[in-house]
Amino acid sequence: MTSAAVGFQCPECVAQGQASVRQPRTTLGSRIPSNSFVTLGLIGACVLAFIWQYVTGINSSAGDFGMFPAAIAVNGEYYRLVTAMFLHGSLVHIGFNMYVLYMFGPQLESVLGHLRFGVLYLLAGLGGSIASFWFSDPYVVSVGASGAIFGLMGAFLVIMHRLGNDTRQAIGLIGVNLVLGFVISGVDWRAHIGGLVTGAVVAAIMAYAPARNRVLVQIIGVLGVCAVLIVLTVLRDHALTTQLVNAMH
Repeated sequence: MTSAAVGFQCPECVAQGQASVRQPRTTLGSRIPSNSFVTLGLIGACVLAFIWQYVTGINSSAGDFGMFPAAIAVNGEYYRLVTAMFLHGSLVHIGFNMYVLYMFGPQLESVLGHLRFGVLYLLAGLGGSIASFWFSDPYVVSVGASGAIFGLMGAFLVIMHRLGNDTRQAIGLIGVNLVLGFVISGVDWRAHIGGLVTGAVVAAIMAYAPARNRVLVQIIGVLGVCAVLIVLTVLRDHALTTQLVNAMH
């Protein structure tokens, strides 16, 4: 038995009563999370991956699992589109990305909820990788969570606008970081732009879905983004494979 305000209740009755209470939801329709475990989990995954890189060799691990367009096209190593977003090239590199993730992640996760935030992050990172696949030198290897991080920035801007908040600071932050991507040598600005656009699109789908059919619209919209990313990957794979094969003859 479970003690109640007056007398006792059976555990089954308590469970049924709690289930009947409507869970509080955010402005965008997600259940209000009590923590930011997805953000912390992503940070933990990147940190563990960097420790592994440090032990096995940063350059060799990047060569095996980093974003390498030629390897994807010729060898079909599509896993690189995902693994590259969890690897980094230096302590400064991962430090900056994890700082920005810690700064934006909990805010977005509190508005979107765990599942939607996780989907946003992964699709933004994938969008960044695919942009790099399309426009980077086929023989240059790149790593980093920057595509996903820029996706969070783009999502933050969209959601701030949706909630009627001032977006000038967010626009300024995105602008400065985009410029730095072109100024600093060795930075994959293509992944930045790809992640930014993908994150903004996914956030718009989640934020502007009508309340009446919100979940259905969000699911269809996210699946549509996935379909576009798959098509872009297939098209680039075919074009780059043809290009590389012709270059060998």
